[in-house]
Amino acid sequence: MGMESSTAASRSDYIFMAVMAQQAARYADMRRFVQEMVLRTSSLGDFMPEERKLIALSYRHVIGPRRSSWRKVVSLFEEVQKGRREEECAVLIKGFLDGIEAGIAEVCAEVLSLLGSHLIPSSSSSSESRVFFLKMKGDYHRYVAEVRVGEERKEASESAMKAYKEAEEIAVLHLAPSNITRLGLALNFSVFYHDILNSLETALLVADQAFYEAIEELEELDKEPCKDANIILSLLQDNFNEWKFEDARLHHV
Repeated sequence: MGMESSTAASRSDYIFMAVMAQQAARYADMRRFVQEMVLRTSSLGDFMPEERKLIALSYRHVIGPRRSSWRKVVSLFEEVQKGRREEECAVLIKGFLDGIEAGIAEVCAEVLSLLGSHLIPSSSSSSESRVFFLKMKGDYHRYVAEVRVGEERKEASESAMKAYKEAEEIAVLHLAPSNITRLGLALNFSVFYHDILNSLETALLVADQAFYEAIEELEELDKEPCKDANIILSLLQDNFNEWKFEDARLHHV
């Protein structure tokens, strides 16, 4: 569904339509409006913070349910493989799982294309915008790595690492430790280390360092973190505590 008009739609027109689609829970339409906005208006310059959030949110509404479905079906498939369900179900479940994985790969390919051709190039004038979109690039390569095996998983993991690393280098140089974009990057980078690379020690280090550097800065400035920063700090702390328990359990064994 596109925007039909005798004149070219402005960026604000696309934003209005995307927000309306979101409020109506028409997430496929929201995705389409955002995609058209990026394709047709990225040449006008960088996207503002609220516009960046809308871009990320539109695809989160699409990729989130697919990833959730994938995890549930993988769990069911593993039960079958352990012999807890009828053996003949395995082929049917695997076919269904393949379809979900293809859907995830299709969404990720669309996002990565927009990032590579439009969003990252348009962010050259803003360090925060560049970090935001490089983090997003790392995230969507990570989502591919989650559902792939072998060489495809390896390539997606390497691409995610490269994007996260580049974002981290810029963030450390140009963004404050309590900046929500920098904190969000640290959160997702630590999850990448834990979930994809199985590097528990590095995941703990990234999460712990990001949390305490942000807290230290806020205490020095005698500032309270904003709502979004508070949420990310809580997630960093929750993950750290969970992973610390996991680490202790592994070493105890």
